[in-house]
Amino acid sequence: MELLAFGHAGAKVLVFPTREGRFFDYEDWRLVEALREPIENGSIRLFCVDSVDSESLYCRSAEPRARIERHRQYERYILDDVVAFMKSQNGEPSIIAHGCSIGAYHAMNFSLRHPGLFCKVVALSGRYDLTRAVGPFDDLFSGYYDEDVYFITPNHFVPNLADPRILGILRRMEIRLAVGVDDPFHDSNQLLSAALHAKEIPHQLALWPGEAHRAKYWREMVPHYL
Repeated sequence: MELLAFGHAGAKVLVFPTREGRFFDYEDWRLVEALREPIENGSIRLFCVDSVDSESLYCRSAEPRARIERHRQYERYILDDVVAFMKSQNGEPSIIAHGCSIGAYHAMNFSLRHPGLFCKVVALSGRYDLTRAVGPFDDLFSGYYDEDVYFITPNHFVPNLADPRILGILRRMEIRLAVGVDDPFHDSNQLLSAALHAKEIPHQLALWPGEAHRAKYWREMVPHYL
């Protein structure tokens, strides 16, 4: 697995790519350029990781159970290899999770499932229920559902969070979501926001005009929220 790092100091930002994307997309879409100032002044350091979405969530040739298992392997890679590598790079302990589109899903899912590792999550144009078909976007598990699907679906597990320790950690995390009002996943963001409100977890949900689900919009968003 390959990754790209940008910057020399500051808060570490774990950047997930979009659907079936690559580790170099964030730079190619000029999102790194949009963050030039905080990168150069040592406020943030980006770590742009690769994905295995085409082998997991979007692998239609595999049975749903196999897709989930591949996703779980990716989770172990992120937690055991990437996070460990990031922590070894400088003395700044804080890690921010960030992504756009399905990358926003990964960022939010990892942050909510492993809140002790992250101080902040910035999720742009995300989808937080992969089991729900929306417009041209299918249920990614083809109707299959089990405990593992539940625990990787923020809109399913957040409403049932009850552990005071976990809730306490989440209430200290900075959570920022942004989505276009005409984005197919607008309702998904609203549902997650409502679930977070119900659990008294502070967060920000920013609504942008139109669909706002393209790199040109994300270039505008990231300096505001990251």
